[in-house]
Amino acid sequence: MMRRLRSILSLLGLAVALLGIFWMLQGLGIIAWPASSFMVGDSVWVTVGSAVSVVGLFLILLGRRLR
Repeated sequence: MMRRLRSILSLLGLAVALLGIFWMLQGLGIIAWPASSFMVGDSVWVTVGSAVSVVGLFLILLGRRLR
């Protein structure tokens, strides 16, 4: 049971962290996909993406620390 929860938290954390990084890169204008996205070049998404990435990393660490 606990092993399954660890795996779920780690995978969820990875997905959340990658989503946050994607949002950060869109906010910086590095990724312009889709081209019509309202997030491209908007610095608000750099901040939001950073926060989301930190949450994802926290979930990964939490999953690794469960026994």
